[in-house]
Amino acid sequence: MTLDDLREELRAGRIRGAYLLAGGEALVRDDALAALTEAVLSGAPREFNCDRLDGETASAGELLDAVRTLPVLAERRLVILREPEARKSSAALVEALPGLVHELGEGPRGGSTVLVVCAGSPDGRSAWVKAFREPAARVECEAPTRAQDLVGFVRAEAKRQGITLAPGAAELLAERVGPQLLWLRQELAKAALFAGPDEPVTRAHVAALASDVAEEPIWDLTDAIGEGRSADALAVLHKLLGAGAPPMVVLGSLASHFRRLVRVGGGGRVQAPPFVQRKLQSQARRYGPARFTACLRALHEADERLKGRGALPAELTLERLVLGLSS
Repeated sequence: MTLDDLREELRAGRIRGAYLLAGGEALVRDDALAALTEAVLSGAPREFNCDRLDGETASAGELLDAVRTLPVLAERRLVILREPEARKSSAALVEALPGLVHELGEGPRGGSTVLVVCAGSPDGRSAWVKAFREPAARVECEAPTRAQDLVGFVRAEAKRQGITLAPGAAELLAERVGPQLLWLRQELAKAALFAGPDEPVTRAHVAALASDVAEEPIWDLTDAIGEGRSADALAVLHKLLGAGAPPMVVLGSLASHFRRLVRVGGGGRVQAPPFVQRKLQSQARRYGPARFTACLRALHEADERLKGRGALPAELTLERLVLGLSS
């Protein structure tokens, strides 16, 4: 199902027992998780009824305990598991998932628990991924690639933000920014402020504010990093930041790229054209298991710093990250 399908189902009052939020677009995953959190925990004390587990550190026992714990002063509780395949050395966690998904069934067992698994690029051949079929659900969390779908996202986002779009504004914004959803959201809000209260956003507003980044895709940065071209990577980073790319968008693209490299480096496949798969395989050969672990840790630390847990400016944080990933 899509994010819109999920929202429609939740509005109708249906809450399933288990969900897989799968795909490389962090904004869609975050929006889907926010919708589920609100539906499951509406009015409940979240500190007692929400467990967040990380596949890098969580054990199968911790997951089982979290799922089978009863809610406190609430009808339901929520268990969120991120990237269950992050730790390749332990298979127990992913082996426990099919049984748990079956156990949760059509809805929260006894009205008690909803399990949500978030994964950027899960291996569709794995038993745990296949377990998220009816009555569980898999929510596809990829950015739209077709121009008409991207324009549709801009219009839906404008409606969500209460912004009126003049003819042609959505098309120009989608053309200028491309499939960078968080960036599109921010550029749309910025254009609305520029237009003024209760005024429609026009093509002129978009042309004045939105940087043309579709011709300079952020994937130039990930390619330069993956190929070890540190100087080129820094140059592309500065160009993107100078054009107004939000640091979290850049970080999200880097994290998504390295998840794909880890998948390919471990012998798996990703959904991509053949030439992209060949490129990923070539880049993955530069990294061994220990190096991949260090890179994922560096990405996590950069995420913490960009969210305010560090003293370094965002640009310097990303510069250090890019140098570390590409060297």
